[in-house]
Amino acid sequence: MGRRKIQRKNVAILDSDDDNSSETSSSIVCSDQMSVFGTEEVEFNKESLVDEAIDALFEKRGSTREKALEVINAAFNFNLQCQFVENKFATLLHQCLNCIKKGSSKEISLASRTIGLLALTVGPGVHAQEILEESITSLSQAFNSGSESSKIISIPNCLAVITFVGPNGPEEIEKSMQIMWQIIHPKLGSNVIAIKPSAPIITTAVSSWSFLLTTMDGWRPSPKLWQESVTYLSSLLDNDDRSMRIAAGEVLSLIFEMGSLEKFVAETKGYIDGSALEGNKTKDRFSHIQGLKEKILNQARDLSVEAGGKGSSKKDLNNQRNMFRDVLEFLEYGYPPETTMKIGGVALQTLKWSQLIQLNFLKRFLGGGFAKYMQESEFLQDVFGFTPKRRNLVGYDHISNTEKVDLNKQRMLSEGRNIGHFAICVGYEDS
Repeated sequence: MGRRKIQRKNVAILDSDDDNSSETSSSIVCSDQMSVFGTEEVEFNKESLVDEAIDALFEKRGSTREKALEVINAAFNFNLQCQFVENKFATLLHQCLNCIKKGSSKEISLASRTIGLLALTVGPGVHAQEILEESITSLSQAFNSGSESSKIISIPNCLAVITFVGPNGPEEIEKSMQIMWQIIHPKLGSNVIAIKPSAPIITTAVSSWSFLLTTMDGWRPSPKLWQESVTYLSSLLDNDDRSMRIAAGEVLSLIFEMGSLEKFVAETKGYIDGSALEGNKTKDRFSHIQGLKEKILNQARDLSVEAGGKGSSKKDLNNQRNMFRDVLEFLEYGYPPETTMKIGGVALQTLKWSQLIQLNFLKRFLGGGFAKYMQESEFLQDVFGFTPKRRNLVGYDHISNTEKVDLNKQRMLSEGRNIGHFAICVGYEDS
């Protein structure tokens, strides 16, 4: 049979070949954030601005804390605050955790993102491990608090990022995945409130769970756990929510790519062939898994050609069709989707589902700061095997003496203007 490889390559350009494009967009973000405080001309002074923003996180007024978190988020997008974070990360972490405990939906979202950015900025090591250890209990409690969906929807992403950067072993990754699974498929228990989560929360949790699963190559959970997980994820392919179907399709493709289900089938078949003790129970499990594989294949086939219903978004429908065509091609012929995107003129490629899932997750989480992080974060460069283009003119030493004098004058004038210019509203309490 002449099966032809139909390989679609998706190409995206994140910022143009112009190296300055990502900095330009980040500068705009910072400028927009500064306008929140009624400033007119503020040069981004990372030490003084972020210092004052962190101080504002101690204020009682929720809106003040929100604005401070916006400034901090903009600072991370504008420039990786490596040296600053080295000195201030503990204070920033604990204040963000306080914001998650008592803040509004917006404040929780900003604080969660800040903690994730903090972990990505410090990179793997002692600080990242401390962030995970200090945060996981608070984040887990937030999930189980019974808070409305809008207050906890950002937390799975935060937990995924800090676990991705700072685990001290696979056990910690598995612990975070178990917390997320209780959101995806809640069950009654001594410490679990079995409240049916909303579709957006399930989608976010599935995406976060999938992101962490990419790091667990060689993970061998019990056959029963795999069977339950795959069965439930397959049921999500029938959900009315299109984003949930896409997230479930991605993680099922990852499970097949890892070979986890195939290993499980082989092991189960081995029990059937080599042991009479398991009897009909093992045979039934083997038949169930084989049937489940066929069911997922048929679901992917249907979703790849689904017709648009009333009120459905054409863009979302096309995303679903394209994604499940990739899933179908992978399940039938073993070809994962290949993607290429340019960052600062350098191509970043993904050749496996695990890489594509990591890329899509981090692009969503970092937003406009993704290009900046890829160009400056050694950790993310190692994750994707990405080497950014070296700039021809880097640093103060490459500037002419005349330009140095001009820059020094501008800096002095800027510092004079900024004294007392940045003031977050303090001293007010919520009425």
